[in-house]
Amino acid sequence: MQIKISDLGQIHEAARTFIENMGDDTVFAFYGDMGAGKTTFIKAICEELDVDDVINSPTFAIINEYRSGTGELIYHFDFYRINKIEEAYDLGYDDYFYSGALCFIEWPEKVEELLPGDYIPVTIKVNEDGSRTVQVGEE
Repeated sequence: MQIKISDLGQIHEAARTFIENMGDDTVFAFYGDMGAGKTTFIKAICEELDVDDVINSPTFAIINEYRSGTGELIYHFDFYRINKIEEAYDLGYDDYFYSGALCFIEWPEKVEELLPGDYIPVTIKVNEDGSRTVQVGEE
């Protein structure tokens, strides 16, 4: 599935489309260049899930935990600063990835070997006109 985001004003509509198509999947790995909008899109998704907490990139904390409006746990990871796979082991990644809670993962390429086999890749690409294309799943 592809979602086109022409401008920032459409991001919540795109987030709703993403949520409507999540199905029973829980682990989503967000790929994209620095500045592509991974954090911004995850923030919009969380807002659409009625998260009341401050939603920001867990760049230094590596993981943030939120609760949706229905009480569902959401884990937001940013593995950008991971230098060794052992750092993910130290976090207890498997407790999160296999918990059944929603997991939104930025910079998953740093821990790809640890991702569950059924994770869903989400690639955000910046187009020449500044719009974004969100590819959910394989092309």
